[in-house]
Amino acid sequence: MPVVLVDVANHVATVTLNRPERRNALSGELIAALREALADLEANPEVRSMILTGADPAFCAGLDLTELGQPGSPLRRVAGGPVLPDLAKPLIGAVNGVAVTGGLELALACDFLVASQQARFADTHARMGIQPGWGLTAALPEAVGFRRAREMSATGNFIDAQTALEWGLVNHVVAHERLLAFVSGLAADAASSDQEALQAIFATYDEGSKGTVREALAVEARVHERWHARGIDADQVAQRRASVTARGRSQSIDRGVQE
Repeated sequence: MPVVLVDVANHVATVTLNRPERRNALSGELIAALREALADLEANPEVRSMILTGADPAFCAGLDLTELGQPGSPLRRVAGGPVLPDLAKPLIGAVNGVAVTGGLELALACDFLVASQQARFADTHARMGIQPGWGLTAALPEAVGFRRAREMSATGNFIDAQTALEWGLVNHVVAHERLLAFVSGLAADAASSDQEALQAIFATYDEGSKGTVREALAVEARVHERWHARGIDADQVAQRRASVTARGRSQSIDRGVQE
């Protein structure tokens, strides 16, 4: 099966991460296929808006750390730079399950997000002993504010969909079974707008609001490069990954966090 599924109907493209057995963890193959698919859709005049989601039960569990620690890992070769190509067309994230660390960065790369009631979000970079490299330190505080972003990064705790809505991370929360239908409606609305005007408005948003964020991204890139130049201990990463997973599972949904 392809690791990325693409469906185009009525000027809307739905792109699905398709490694459900790995909770859609980002392998080198998946990242390359996702970037290629989105670039192709951006160039396709029949496509006016796009949806990004994951094959149940997860949106994206972050980088496939089992691959990251391998010598000559294909993941290392594609992990640098922006997580997604520059897109002028709207990209709506339909977050159907967990969006963790690199998966959270992937979600933040979308123009806006809709979450199912089963969605959960966490930044576990610090718990894993790694550094963000896809814009989290700029995009997360832009979405939820600096203090909440720092809380998420410091604790590694998961927030549920309702908390994500209250914090401004997502635009809507809907029943899991209604997620794609709801997001498809928004994508169809976007597709029905004047495309030249819409893309000019989006470009204006970017130009007007991202000046200092670009500077923050440059700082993040330097820290990420310096940190990871020391190398990654695959055994240590595996131990930390197991610890993060166990800790998350022990957290109560009643406290608003779950891993």
